[in-house]
Amino acid sequence: MQQPTLLVLAAGIGSRYGGLKQVDGVGPGGEAIMEYAIYDAAQAGFGKVVFIIRRAIEEAFKAKFAGKFDGRIAVEYVFQETDSPVPGIAEWPAREKPWGTGHAVLMARDVIHEPFAVVNADDYYGAEAFRAMADFLTHSCQTDHLAMVGYLIKNTLSEHGTVSRGVCEVDEHGFLRGVTERHKIQRTERGVRYTDEQGQGHPLDDNTVVSMNLWGFPAGIFPEIEAQFVEFFHASRDNPKAEFYIPAVVNRLLAEGRARVSVLPNEDQWYGVTYQEDKAVAQQAFAALAAAGKYPPKLWE
Repeated sequence: MQQPTLLVLAAGIGSRYGGLKQVDGVGPGGEAIMEYAIYDAAQAGFGKVVFIIRRAIEEAFKAKFAGKFDGRIAVEYVFQETDSPVPGIAEWPAREKPWGTGHAVLMARDVIHEPFAVVNADDYYGAEAFRAMADFLTHSCQTDHLAMVGYLIKNTLSEHGTVSRGVCEVDEHGFLRGVTERHKIQRTERGVRYTDEQGQGHPLDDNTVVSMNLWGFPAGIFPEIEAQFVEFFHASRDNPKAEFYIPAVVNRLLAEGRARVSVLPNEDQWYGVTYQEDKAVAQQAFAALAAAGKYPPKLWE
């Protein structure tokens, strides 16, 4: 039985955070947030972690994690640049930011040959999420059967600014109907609300299910992502801010009836570092988790 792989999206620029948040220490031993995902994944039975990074951060990134995972989980690196090769695309326009999370996943197509989970580098997901995903990837994942861990919006907000979340519609059987990206979400005196492109506010129930980009895919998803990305690229190449997101791939598969997506429920509290001010909150949270015995004070010792 193949062990699943963990794919960590760590090529982002972190413009709102103002620094290289992928490697910023928040744990009691100076651990980055992604180290908790890797620790939890290894404990759950994942056999390999693949980091997607940019060449510009390669040295700092590898220096941060040198030797930490030896004997615990296999490690590979792949790179996402604004001109990373994709068959069917001969010429890339100049742009500052990478092409989005869907393009990032595509960059791992040559090193992942087994079911895999995708996570953001700057989000804390909780151990139960990886146990549930490992079970799905090991026993239920198929070409047309994917998974997503669903969180409650009330557990995923920042105290220091608005966030963007994939708001999910889930049917009565626990399958995903679709994901809609909502921006400028925050808790107000009138409850949780998001602001649309016209500046209008809309309410969200505290128990609204959202995606935090913890997806479970078969290795056979790569040709589909590639085909959709090439189509997206040719339609959007002249828009320097256009990005190709994972939920867009999933939504299309759902709309065309070519896949079903199990939503794995999770009520854990999210921690992340969207803003620099979030760091102190995360540090306190990980110190408390260590004090409660959920994690070793120094994760890899």
